[in-house]
Amino acid sequence: MNAILALEDGRVFRGKSFGASGERFGEVVFNTSMTGYQEILTDPSYKGQIVTMTYPMIGNYGVNDEDAESHRPFVEGFVVKEYSKIASSWRSQKTLGNYLVENGIVGIEGIDTRALTLHIRESGSKKAVLSTIDFDENSLIEKAGKSPGLSGIDLVKEVTQPKDRQWNKNGRYEVVVIDCGVKFNILRELARNDCRVTVVSASTPAKDILSRKPDGVLLSNGPGDPAALPYIVRTTRELIGKIPIFGICLGHQMLGLAFGGKTYKLKFGHHGGNQPVKDLKTGRVSITVQNHGFCVDIDTLNKKDLEITHINLNDRTLEGMRHKKLPIFSVQFHPESAPGPNDAEYLFAKFAQMMKKNA
Repeated sequence: MNAILALEDGRVFRGKSFGASGERFGEVVFNTSMTGYQEILTDPSYKGQIVTMTYPMIGNYGVNDEDAESHRPFVEGFVVKEYSKIASSWRSQKTLGNYLVENGIVGIEGIDTRALTLHIRESGSKKAVLSTIDFDENSLIEKAGKSPGLSGIDLVKEVTQPKDRQWNKNGRYEVVVIDCGVKFNILRELARNDCRVTVVSASTPAKDILSRKPDGVLLSNGPGDPAALPYIVRTTRELIGKIPIFGICLGHQMLGLAFGGKTYKLKFGHHGGNQPVKDLKTGRVSITVQNHGFCVDIDTLNKKDLEITHINLNDRTLEGMRHKKLPIFSVQFHPESAPGPNDAEYLFAKFAQMMKKNA
């Protein structure tokens, strides 16, 4: 079956479908990871996005139940250079193509992903449509331009789980995770660091969280524009000064906004497992996993209360901060990896130590 990817600026890529049939809209971005496509597909932070993999062959080790980072895929569409119809791994339970069909994800292969990536690098992320049912280029370009995109849109409400749930029952520290689209490996890492984890909806008020008497709160990753989430910012602001807080990705941005900072949209975002981040205190450089299209503006933060702890060595953007007096810190990258390097796993132990000291 034929498929077509059309961008709002008129760029069109024709290829073959290898997933579900249909038509999907989203902001097209590129991910530079060489492996881990299943974890990428199931990362709720990709809600609203059509993901292009820069690695040329995808699907060769199949899909399994263990590598999912949420209960289902959240990408709007999947773009690859070459889809491997043969899945060769002792862990494989099904092919990537079958997995996309089962979950209603449209996929396209056979396009020049290098040309698409370079186009995004030069002109920025674009609204796009991926279709297997409409092949009129002008029609698709017009549809892409009229699609909502990411700016100003609350996508967290589409990925957060409405009911509270307990992830594990044992652990010294009681941690409440505010689910903005949390990845499973964040919860696993907390459990490995002696935490007893409860996950609550992103709309949960601060008073309900504090009524549980937790030792700490983790603000999770999630999709979309942080400026479109005033209710989470309000909750975050009401938690500040009352409990240790660890923010990851969107959670980091929530803290930035709660402290009076501002966020802005990056030209093409950071998506992949090879982003170099420098710890300004130790000088250590970690290779990190990242997935975000927005960033906290360093210049808008109150340096009297906040210390910049990490920066991105590619573009000097903010990657981490901490409060100088309160037990609060956050990072823009993903310390839980899944997929990618685990250079920053130590931050979960740091959070546990912070809760121990606060107690």
